[in-house]
Amino acid sequence: MNEQALEAWAPRVLSILRIVAAVLFFEHGTQKLLGFPARPDGGAGPEIFSLIGASGVLELVGGALLILGLFTRPVAFVLSGEMAFAYWMAHAPKSAFPVLNGGDASILYCFVFLYIFFAGPGPWSLDAKRAGSTF
Repeated sequence: MNEQALEAWAPRVLSILRIVAAVLFFEHGTQKLLGFPARPDGGAGPEIFSLIGASGVLELVGGALLILGLFTRPVAFVLSGEMAFAYWMAHAPKSAFPVLNGGDASILYCFVFLYIFFAGPGPWSLDAKRAGSTF
């Protein structure tokens, strides 16, 4: 592929990145709040007004909004902050190395969402539709 063709596809691939990351993130929320897929420990879900419960709400609602590409920039900003907070609160105290503390997904989500905050939703989004853009 030549560079011009790659550049033409870049906005669409941004939409695909947003959707795939959001679906994976949404799944974390469904597991925390709805028990699907089943939790590894088989236990009950978190209290809704706990930190883990609040993160489940952000993951479920924020993930759904990002899948749709609705209110993308503010949602991506909030979710990026949530993942930074999660890393420093839950993972970093365990070890300085993300591969050992289990925080590599939090770091990736943080920076993917930060990128989406700056780059926008891409053309395949309700935000683009509301702005009158065409695919």
